[in-house]
Amino acid sequence: MSWASWTTAGVYTGRGGVLTDEAGVVTGDLTVHTTFAEREARVAVQYSGASDWFTMSGSPVPCGSEEESRDLHDAVVAAVREGNGATVPTLPAAPPV
Repeated sequence: MSWASWTTAGVYTGRGGVLTDEAGVVTGDLTVHTTFAEREARVAVQYSGASDWFTMSGSPVPCGSEEESRDLHDAVVAAVREGNGATVPTLPAAPPV
């Protein structure tokens, strides 16, 4: 079984924040965490320095590889910075090998 995790702290939300399943919209200084396991990525956010994590709406998402999960994490961080009630973005499909 392959797994990986990615964490980015100090991500400031754009206007309109991030939509979460548990707390609705959260705004401000967040930490973004993505976990990849069993061909699935789970994305959570927390107020930086806090202990409670919130599931970012749209999570979990199918994810084919560790590399794809890193790309997803980067896209999530960009979406959080954009704001507008951000949810987990959909990555473009990878071209066939």
